[in-house]
Amino acid sequence: QVQLQESGPGLVKPSQTLSLTCTVSDDSITINTVDWTWIRQPPGKGLEWMGVISYSGSTVYSPSLKSRTSISRDTSKNQFTLQLSSVTPEDTAVYYCVRWGLGFDYWGQGTRVTVSS
Repeated sequence: QVQLQESGPGLVKPSQTLSLTCTVSDDSITINTVDWTWIRQPPGKGLEWMGVISYSGSTVYSPSLKSRTSISRDTSKNQFTLQLSSVTPEDTAVYYCVRWGLGFDYWGQGTRVTVSS
């Protein structure tokens, strides 16, 4: 059973870039039946899909975050990375990396990121 683990700083200052890495427990990151996504949940709010990187490396982003979001991957390390630029306190959330296979079928435990000076 594949496992996903987010890592990155828990505190980011306003206007800086948030950077998180998701490590996948096996080498399925390039399997052509799954894609890899980032989802976040601000305090007291619902889940927000941020973007996806496919098995081929192509990306699609949420229109509301597109100008600030970048997702990349390092297949040699079985990792994919989220970068969110120009953060504000409204970007405070729990961030999840999630596999899209048969739906959102495998989730990381989530990592809380606070944007504050």
